[in-house]
Amino acid sequence: MSVNTLVVLPVLLPLLTGAIALVAYNSNVYQRYIGVGGTIIQLIAAVWLFIEVWQGNILVAQMGNWAAPFGITLVADLLGAVMVLITAVMGLSVSVYSLGDIDEDREAFGYYPLFHILLMGVNGTFLTGDLFNMYVWFEVMLISSFVLLSIGNGKEQLEGAVKYVIINLFSSALFLAAIGILYGMTGTLNMADLAVKVGEIENTGLVTAVSILFMISFGIKAAVFPLFFWLPASYHTPPVAISAIFAGLLTKVGVYVMIRMFTLIFVGDVGYTHTILLWVAGLTMVTGVLGAAAQMEVRKILSFHIISQIGYMIMGLALYTPLALVGSVFYIVHHIIVKTNLFLVAGVANRLIGSYDLYKMGGLYRYYPWLGILFLIPAFSLAGFPPLSGFWAKFTLLYAAIEIESWVILAVALIVGMLTLFSMTKIWANAFWAPLPDGHSANTSDYRKRISGLHLFYLVAPIVLLAILTMNIGLNPQPFYEFSLRAAEQLLSRTEYIEAVLRP
Repeated sequence: MSVNTLVVLPVLLPLLTGAIALVAYNSNVYQRYIGVGGTIIQLIAAVWLFIEVWQGNILVAQMGNWAAPFGITLVADLLGAVMVLITAVMGLSVSVYSLGDIDEDREAFGYYPLFHILLMGVNGTFLTGDLFNMYVWFEVMLISSFVLLSIGNGKEQLEGAVKYVIINLFSSALFLAAIGILYGMTGTLNMADLAVKVGEIENTGLVTAVSILFMISFGIKAAVFPLFFWLPASYHTPPVAISAIFAGLLTKVGVYVMIRMFTLIFVGDVGYTHTILLWVAGLTMVTGVLGAAAQMEVRKILSFHIISQIGYMIMGLALYTPLALVGSVFYIVHHIIVKTNLFLVAGVANRLIGSYDLYKMGGLYRYYPWLGILFLIPAFSLAGFPPLSGFWAKFTLLYAAIEIESWVILAVALIVGMLTLFSMTKIWANAFWAPLPDGHSANTSDYRKRISGLHLFYLVAPIVLLAILTMNIGLNPQPFYEFSLRAAEQLLSRTEYIEAVLRP
């Protein structure tokens, strides 16, 4: 198989899977087989791509054999390849979970085709080497995610979907305007070509102003302070399988693009742009964790924690040292796994107890100790407990802050870590450790919904897989650190990326 084909597969395979699933719209059973089978094939392709990138150079595909910067370019460097790989892992995990979570009505309305079109949009964003095509992939994600949020027709769900789409449409309009201005300044939208030409523009103030437009647009999609309010209003409304894939992947697309843009293109005024990002990171951490501390509904707590943890990822970009970027890359991979898993655990708890409200939950550890253990692994990892994956990610970021004596952001990160532990402890104390409220018994049929047989396997198997992955990263962090280090070096050097894309 040629390099070109290998880079295209992460985009092509979800498209084909979605199309085949759409053809089988009359059969929910076939759609399920196609949906899960497609994610397995995507995972194989993603592993293959990652191995090739790890062993060799940056892989580039020029569509239609049009040389850059004139054609559509797909690029797989280490950061892009690992994001495609982790997307495939989450896609497989959530597609299996969906077999026990998504009802037949949603399946009939196109859940599986939409799910794979969403994965296509995510992968396209990670691999694109062109800003306009990045805009196109964002729109693919927006359309598919909006419909996924909407199917089901519940009032709360529709309200959340409307808030989600309106603010993201504003973000897309801002992104398109920034693209137009940048094209007028440089005559190109190829990202490698922009990395060269933006540095040649004499009016550096104008370049900085345009970079702020991109920062705001991507900041909305990443849900950073003060642009995050759409996320906790929408992510808790759909079925948990949809919430989980959104929580794990969609905001990380915004973070990925911010890292790409502010390490490759907008690096001429780091003292200004990255100082803004540092303030944004700190305020995002604080507002997110305080929002989580104030909530008593599990998925709302987890949604606010998405915001809080995004702050850590932006912190690494803002500090802009090799070690800080290592921490950001490590943190993104860790958080995608952990946050997806926490939503999946919350879904199982809801199926067993019948609620996400902590005031109405209890007794889970007494009656289902296995679920308590499966919750503690990602929860402790999110809070940064050793030796789980979150500890190494936070430790790297904190050490990077110490290296350059950035004491304020260091203090903020430490305090937010403690408040994160408080929120996770609150879920544990109320949902798992406390007795069932109001004298209810765990055996009362109208109080809890039983899970048994094959449905139990569908729901629990992905949780176990992700928990094992979290523990493996924590207990054996060296390979993941080495990868993050190489990815950070690629981001900072820029030369390898530019030459790979623009070579004749």
